[in-house]
Amino acid sequence: MSIFLLSIFAFVSPLRAQSDKEVQAHKAVLDLAGAFANDGFKIRDGHWGGMLKPKENAIIAVNLYAGNQYWFAAGAIEPAKKIAVAVYDETGKLVETEPYNDGNRAAAGFSPTNSGQYFVAINLLDGAESAYCLVYSYK
Repeated sequence: MSIFLLSIFAFVSPLRAQSDKEVQAHKAVLDLAGAFANDGFKIRDGHWGGMLKPKENAIIAVNLYAGNQYWFAAGAIEPAKKIAVAVYDETGKLVETEPYNDGNRAAAGFSPTNSGQYFVAINLLDGAESAYCLVYSYK
C-alpha cells in the first residue's frame, strides 16, 4: 500500500474500552450481521469500533483465506446518515465486492482468490462524526 494511501487512513485498534455510543453502534451492526448468519455465515469473535469522521476512513487490517466467503458489516449511529464499506488488497488496490447499503449500516461481501492481508475501510459519506462498529462473517 502506498505511503499516500496509508496517510489518508486512520488505523483502528480493537484494544481499548468502548464508549456507550460504540456499544450502540455494535448493537446496530449485529442486526445486519445476523442476516448473513441466516445464510450460513459465522460471525467472527471480536469487533472493531471507534469514531468515524467525515473525509476520513477507518481502516482495519484482516488476514483472509482464499476459498472462504466473507461479509464485512458496519453500523454507525446518529448523526451519521450514510456509511460505506470497501475492501483493499495488500497493495492498496480496491477489491470488487458485493455492496449493501442501508443508510447508517453497510456491508461488503467477497471471496478472496489469494490468502493474505486485506484492509477494510469504513467511510462516512453523509452526516457528522459518529461512533461506528465493524464485524465480519465467514464461511
